[in-house]
Amino acid sequence: MVIAEPWRSRLLAMLCGALLPPAFAPLSFFPLSLVIPAIVFLLWLNKTAAEAARIGFWFGFGLFGVGVSWVYVAIHVFGYTPAPIAVVMTLVFVAFLALFTSLQGYVSGRLLTAYRNHPAYETLAILLILPSCWLLFEWVRGWMLTGFPWLNLGYSHIDSPLAGVAPIVGVYGVSALSLFSSALLLLLIRQPAWRIRSGIMLVVIWAGSALLGQIAWTEPVGKPLRVSIVQGNVPQITKWDPAKVSLRLDTYEQLTRENWDDSDLIFWPENSISMFYHDLKKFYFAPLEAEIRKRNVELIVGLPWLNLDTGLYYSSLVSIGATPGVYHKRHLVPFGEYVPLEGVIRGLVSFLDLPMSSFSRGERKQPILMAAGQPVAPSICYEDAFGEEVIDFLPEATLLINGSNNAWYGNSLAPHQHLQISRMRSLETGRMLIRGTTNGISAIVDHRGKLVARSPQFERFVLKGQVQPRQGATPYVRLGNWPVLCLLLAVAGWIGFDLRRRR
Repeated sequence: MVIAEPWRSRLLAMLCGALLPPAFAPLSFFPLSLVIPAIVFLLWLNKTAAEAARIGFWFGFGLFGVGVSWVYVAIHVFGYTPAPIAVVMTLVFVAFLALFTSLQGYVSGRLLTAYRNHPAYETLAILLILPSCWLLFEWVRGWMLTGFPWLNLGYSHIDSPLAGVAPIVGVYGVSALSLFSSALLLLLIRQPAWRIRSGIMLVVIWAGSALLGQIAWTEPVGKPLRVSIVQGNVPQITKWDPAKVSLRLDTYEQLTRENWDDSDLIFWPENSISMFYHDLKKFYFAPLEAEIRKRNVELIVGLPWLNLDTGLYYSSLVSIGATPGVYHKRHLVPFGEYVPLEGVIRGLVSFLDLPMSSFSRGERKQPILMAAGQPVAPSICYEDAFGEEVIDFLPEATLLINGSNNAWYGNSLAPHQHLQISRMRSLETGRMLIRGTTNGISAIVDHRGKLVARSPQFERFVLKGQVQPRQGATPYVRLGNWPVLCLLLAVAGWIGFDLRRRR
């Protein structure tokens, strides 16, 4: 495959990027996550570092331009930003994310140039350098500037045999095996001498991952809990409308009263109520709590929490009932929940000047939240995209609980992608997940990352089911991302040593 003109390589790279999102939810056609990287590897071969950077940029522009196009919905529809400005802001965001793949291409190109005269240049490039650089920059994107780990390759394999390694090495480990598989496929096609070896290694990787997926890393503890997840589907526009606050309050209270006789735990998602807990405590939550206690039910509510001493406020989950407690969100969304360089850029566009867009960050170490007698690992919306943070509450926690407000993104890819990410957290930790959203998709996920039940979107709905608390620790809970980072360090060390030796 030879593409001489640089613009054709860049155009093909952008097309490859645009075709990769269907590997993720809702289409979930994971074979694309094997084929597309192989094509991109091929585009990077024999390129200068500068040209590899350009190819990487256009690949990233296609990937994020399609995969996170839902950002426009949040900015324009619910952020009240004029369409032209919203388009520009979305394109700027996409271009910023594409800089990561551009830098990935540049680093790959520099290393490939250094190995250009090596007798096994192509094998080293395809099997070691290109997959390692991809994995490295997935990880970097996951933490730099608070992180944005969306569309990491590993998530596309939540329903493939490679998912079996997630409880051991997490989503980045799944990405590593996916990338290595892409490299083996490319070698199988390009190098006849590698066909048998590539085939054998692919069988070992995929069959071995499937076998590992049969291991039960955790075990049940206690009796199952009856759960009711309340999805109010109250229009997002009412969130800041004082005249509509009573609509939200009445909706969630009514749905709770209809379901508390056959529930141990009732869950209201993030932003189910948009008033401070303290403003509602006496006239709203106190009477509700009294009736809940009589029925031996617990309620967890997602709403803002004001610290009366400091004046700081948080996005929180509040447990009401026999074991009261509060969890404050620790990982905030830039521009959505806080504004970087606030004094400089706030007020430039309406999206940055919404009410309650200056939340404070909760402490990294917080008391564990209890729900119906069980310790839970809480996360609010975007937080469950960071597996290394979810495991802070494990192995003590026996369940995962996530409250999200997906109403920001309307009928887009975002709610489906987010559910896929949430499922990976269950698989990594060996815990069932209770996931409540304002307008869908609410879900109950088992300890292997499989959907037990899910709600429809854009409907007022109460999702009911049972969750089994579990105890024990997967290898990922104990080690986090360190095995993958050690692998990257080993590859970097070997390359550095080899290049110095060859000089």
